Amino acid sequence: MIVQQDDNGKKGAFFIERKHKRLAEMTYSWAGTDKFIIDHTDVSDALRGQGAGRRLLDAAVQFARRRQVKIIPLCPFAKSVFAKDASIRDVLV
Repeated sequence: MIVQQDDNGKKGAFFIERKHKRLAEMTYSWAGTDKFIIDHTDVSDALRGQGAGRRLLDAAVQFARRRQVKIIPLCPFAKSVFAKDASIRDVLV
């Protein structure tokens, strides 16, 4: 499972595709230049139970660390993973 990213400077997404079809996606919006808001995560039935959502979140965390920005997790999935895993909370606002 390879996580890809789109970002147009205002909004973006981390996603997993197969045969040019998005099977998993975590969308975000920039809130200024120093943070972004994860607002939605969707994983198709084809990838359920395979850790796709966590891979998307891990990609977002790595991106935030590289860019030295913070994350605001409004998406219930992202919020729940941050609550369970203290090792990634360094990127939270």
